[in-house]
Amino acid sequence: MLAALVVLVWGSNFVVIDLGLADVPPLLFLSIRFALVAFPLVLFLPRPGRWRDVLLVGALTNLGHFGLLYVALGLGMPAGLAPLVLQVQVMFTLGLASVALGERSTRQQLVGVAVSTVGLVVVAVSYGLRAPVVPLVITLGAALTWSCGNVVVRRASMSSGLGLVAWSALVVPLPALLMSLLVDGPAQVTSAVTHLGWTALLSTGFTVVASSLFGYAVWNDLVARHPAGAVMPFILLVPPIGMAAGWIVQGDTPAVAEIVGGSVMLAGVAVASLAPARSRRGSEAPQLSNTP
Repeated sequence: MLAALVVLVWGSNFVVIDLGLADVPPLLFLSIRFALVAFPLVLFLPRPGRWRDVLLVGALTNLGHFGLLYVALGLGMPAGLAPLVLQVQVMFTLGLASVALGERSTRQQLVGVAVSTVGLVVVAVSYGLRAPVVPLVITLGAALTWSCGNVVVRRASMSSGLGLVAWSALVVPLPALLMSLLVDGPAQVTSAVTHLGWTALLSTGFTVVASSLFGYAVWNDLVARHPAGAVMPFILLVPPIGMAAGWIVQGDTPAVAEIVGGSVMLAGVAVASLAPARSRRGSEAPQLSNTP
């Protein structure tokens, strides 16, 4: 139930971010969000693990994943389509977990990867016919960095999911602000900060409290406690929620080919990540027993 609630928040989060980006440059918005995620929690929560692991998670999941996602949305990536494209991170996570953690891919997972790849190609071709391809490529980069962050969380022994969210957020504000100053210019950054509207403020509040503090605290705990194949399937709920939110709030209706390709892609993800119950129970038990 916790995983389902997290993906409900995350599915809605894409539209919320997109609405906030109407008034604030992407990298500045990112800097503000993670500054509020980090402070004042880092003053009260102990560091959850080694500095190396915390900084890696911050650089990959927060600065890399969200930085690229915000830029993609700012360049025109549809908020309803973005969560679908990001689901390729499940494929990336399975592959990286196999290399970095020694979690061998089964025949079922390889079939799922092949099916999902076909669906992703259909989505990419359809999207490329109606919109610039650059935002799509950047979104794929966001999926890859998120996958790398998942593997780091899986490998490291973290004492607190909420502590990891707060401490890893420290990586983001200064680099994102500096990049915004370089890309957008001091005048635009100053104007955006001094003229924050209610939409940007409410969007920031939702992304900080619901998506980051609640969502990633719970998600990091789930990834740390369970094998990747046991947790990742819940992400399948994010694209339908995101597409529905984009349709209801912004009137963003995906093309038929994108719906078909997305359905094939999600089917492949399901085949790859939904392991047989017997093997999943066997792999979970030792992990759970070693988790604080």
